[in-house]
Amino acid sequence: MLLSNCEIGSKGKITGLSMADSFRKRMMDLGMMPGTELTLIRKAPLGDPIVVQIRGYQISFRLSEARCIEIDVLS
Repeated sequence: MLLSNCEIGSKGKITGLSMADSFRKRMMDLGMMPGTELTLIRKAPLGDPIVVQIRGYQISFRLSEARCIEIDVLS
């Protein structure tokens, strides 16, 4: 499932980053590696930006960026 399709409060593990190498490296520098758990905290009314909590801090993504982050939703 893509991060952009998740609902507020959803928890999941990152399974893949489908983006340009330079942007993928930046995301990995921020701790967004496959296997890392995250929680969707907030979405703006039109869906952009999306705020997630990962490793104790919050990161905001554009909707276009969230469409490149694949997660496995945890129940």
